Amino acid sequence: MRLAIITLTKKATRKGIEIKDLLTPTNRFKTIDVFTLSKYSDDKTIPMENGFKDTISKIFDSYDSLYFIMASGIVVRTIAPLLKSKDVDPAIITSDEDGKFITSLLSGHLGGANELASMIAENIGGIPVISTASDVSGSIAVDTIAMKLKAHLRDLESAKDVTALIVNGERVELRLPSNMSVNLNSNSPVCNKTKGIKKGISGIVVMSNRLNIEVTQIIPENIILGIGCRRDTPAETILDGIELTMKECNLHMDSIKHIATVDVKADEVGLLEVCEKLGKELIVIDRKQIKLIQNNYEGSDFVEKTIGVRCVSAPVAYLSSNKVGKFIKEKKRYNGVTVSIYEE
Repeated sequence: MRLAIITLTKKATRKGIEIKDLLTPTNRFKTIDVFTLSKYSDDKTIPMENGFKDTISKIFDSYDSLYFIMASGIVVRTIAPLLKSKDVDPAIITSDEDGKFITSLLSGHLGGANELASMIAENIGGIPVISTASDVSGSIAVDTIAMKLKAHLRDLESAKDVTALIVNGERVELRLPSNMSVNLNSNSPVCNKTKGIKKGISGIVVMSNRLNIEVTQIIPENIILGIGCRRDTPAETILDGIELTMKECNLHMDSIKHIATVDVKADEVGLLEVCEKLGKELIVIDRKQIKLIQNNYEGSDFVEKTIGVRCVSAPVAYLSSNKVGKFIKEKKRYNGVTVSIYEE
């Protein structure tokens, strides 16, 4: 790794030389060069003879990492015209002149700025400042996985989308050739598996050297909707509530197995129309069955006074299922409609 340390003041230059001396014994760097203004330069530094901006423009693509000991605002304005893409830009880190706070500014994952900031902070007694969401949440980003595997990302946009799933706690499966492995954070929602896709997976990272990989999706019908609604609720309102809840839970409408409701809603016109439109069976649950388990769910005095049970959507979803799954959404309210989603 080639590291450039860039400074603009006498104090920062001294700190840059000190940091070079501390980092050299780690054997992590092929080259460590300290750049400073000509008036502060000596035999331990490289003078920026044509000024700061011109020097940065010339060396930007020559180093794997650039460490600026100065205000981050100056750095941002200077490097902005030089930036190309996160998969080719060098790691950029900054710090104050005392080296108290080492900030990963750019190319935190692919460029290794996060790891570099942490390593430098450890060696000079500073505090690493890392703001990438995956690192803050203790998970791992797709581009970090690529870096660990010394591999290349085919598509930055899809990598960003899958990383968003990881950051939001969704389960993502990592598919590797059988002769490869990668060490992941034990708390990460990324599953490092080579055989079989686990239930509840929202994304897949595939590592392969094939030019084209054909991927298809088979959608199981294992989602049960429990529905409660006010009398005479229009079908459009009920359907809107269902579609909104399914979308929020990242579930395909084709995965609906059936819809369940309470016996007093067996003739609810809007609900029957929705079932017909979706081509799904309406399963009706007797209130006597609901009473036996209603205390397991959020209830309402008003609902109990009206129909004799404290809740509808969650218990009917559970009672009409195989009872060995789990709730993805226990209750979602929408314009007088309650939707519960149970996954078998």
